[in-house]
Amino acid sequence: MKSVLSLLLLLILASQSVRASDDLLMVRSNMDFPEAMSVLQNSIIEHQYTLSRVQRVDIGLEKAGYETDRYRIVFFGKQGELKSMTDKHPELAAYLPLKMVIFAERDDTLLIAYNPMHLQQIVDAPEYNLIYSRWLSDMKSILSDLTQADTLNESLVSNQ
Repeated sequence: MKSVLSLLLLLILASQSVRASDDLLMVRSNMDFPEAMSVLQNSIIEHQYTLSRVQRVDIGLEKAGYETDRYRIVFFGKQGELKSMTDKHPELAAYLPLKMVIFAERDDTLLIAYNPMHLQQIVDAPEYNLIYSRWLSDMKSILSDLTQADTLNESLVSNQ
């Protein structure tokens, strides 16, 4: 069921034009998928998070008969922090660890994440709100790292 919901989210997001909103954090990059994935994973680690796993979504789409580019969900977090939070508030377990969706769309790679400030609707406590805010800041910084790498990549290509 969880993979079906992820698939539906990806299909909805891919069909809409990319725009900033309070609900989602999004970046479109000209980098190819493997390079963008590498920048994403390195940035997550540099922000002192642990990569939990990378889930392939495209396999399920292909088995269902769809032609797809590459789709992945990257799960990450600070394990002690996540365990403490979900031990005290098990209702957060469905939303953690943090996730970023990365997928290829023709010549671009898109990166999308859910705004963690929406977790306030589940557990609204001052100490958690500080954590949600830090997560939002870190996720924006991770997306910025991708944008900066994209700009650097474009500069290198145009100088050749």
